[in-house]
Formats: sequence, structure tokens, C-alpha cells
Amino acid sequence: MPVTLITGAASGLGWALAQACHARGDDLLLTDLNHDLLEQRRLSLASPRVTTLAGDICDSSVQTELINTCLSQFGRLDTLINNAGITHRSLAQRTQAKVLRKVMAVNYHAPLELTLLALPLLKASRGSVIAIGSMASWMPVLGRAGYCAAKSALAQAFEVLRGEVRRDGVRVLLVYPSFLATPIEHNALGGDGQPAQQARSLVGKVNSAEWMATGILKAQQQGRERLFPDRKTWLASLLWRLAPSFFHRQMCRQFAAELS
Repeated sequence: MPVTLITGAASGLGWALAQACHARGDDLLLTDLNHDLLEQRRLSLASPRVTTLAGDICDSSVQTELINTCLSQFGRLDTLINNAGITHRSLAQRTQAKVLRKVMAVNYHAPLELTLLALPLLKASRGSVIAIGSMASWMPVLGRAGYCAAKSALAQAFEVLRGEVRRDGVRVLLVYPSFLATPIEHNALGGDGQPAQQARSLVGKVNSAEWMATGILKAQQQGRERLFPDRKTWLASLLWRLAPSFFHRQMCRQFAAELS
């Protein structure tokens, strides 16, 4: 059976991906910061093919333990899904450095570090890496300076990595969602590190995590390198490249509430 490791697997997109991968027959190693919820998810799947390991994905010892568990429990790793993420809703000038560092650690440092640790196993299986980015990695979004920076770093790092590991048979899929109905926004940080008080601004339709998970696994099966899940996301990224000043004006109108 193929083995899939999913980070941030207890809720939102991570949980939707876990269910979808389980349904297609994968053995799973699921990790999340929320120990109790992760255990509930394991019990709900009620399968000996599911192993869980709770911990902070930014902790290097947790990263090492995950890779060692793949070896000891399954003897292989076929797919690594870097899904764990965190965002903030706060103007850059009102955001404390500790918040910026945390957002960067979760969204960029941790997935890259875990992927590098996993590469020997992925090379052996000629497996794949899936990195969950964001439209914010391509385009500026008011009130998300740290998040945009972290997702931009993630995108660039994995675009480079793709070229470096292609000859080893390892595939890299970068996913660029827009607005999803997941807990990441409910758990957003404010500028002081406490839960954000301001509701998020929205543009267009909010899609479900299940819809996104289905699209991701289909793109993986097709061997795609990048996934813009909907036409709106693709058009917005194109507009940012072709007419950045116009895009910036529109973005400031759509996210005007962030400036209050």
C-alpha cells in the first residue's frame, strides 16, 4: 500500500485530505498540534492502516520522529502533504515580530525542513510532495504581510526543489487555493499574537475543504506541477502579473476593512 504523511491533519483541508487518501487505500501517518482532536480522527477512521503522531511541526525532533515512524511503521513513504499552516489578520505596522516569526516558521521553515528530511524515502519510492500554498503567495493581500511573505517563500523554495529532484523521480505539486471553509481563518492571529478580532474580508465564493481535497488528489494523479483550483484564482494571478497597479487598487477596495 502507498504511504502518505499529512501535516495539520486533524481539521480543515488536512482532515479532508486524510479521509480522501484513506478512501483511495493509502496507509496514513497523520500529525497535528492538537493531540486530542487527532486522536478523535484516528478513532473515527477505525483502521489499522492509520498511525498518528501529535506535535509541533516546527520542532525538529518531531520532524525526525515522523520520518523515523514512516520507516519503522511502514518501511516507506510515497506522498508527503505539507498542509499545516497559520495566518494572521493585522497591518504590518501593527504586527509584533513574534507573530511574523511564527507565521514564517509554520508556513515555510517547517514544510521545507520536513521535506528535506523525507527526500531519501521519497527518492526510494519515486514519490511526490504536495505543498499547500495560497493565492497570497502570488499576490499582495492587505493585512497579511507575514502570511504573503511566508507563502511566497514556500512557493519559491518548492519551485526550485522541483527542478533539483526531478531527475530522482520525485514529483512536486504546488497548490494555490483562494478562500476555503477551514479553521485556518478562525485561528488567525492578531498583531499581538492573540486571536484576531476582525472578521476576514472575502472575495468571491468560499469553497469546501472536501472539494479542494478532491481536486488536489486528482491533480496528483494527473502528474500536474501546479494547481489553481478555480478560474477566479488563475485570473487574479494573471491580472497581478499583467496589470499590478490596477490589481493593487482593486485589492485595496476589496480589503478596505483591513485598514480600519
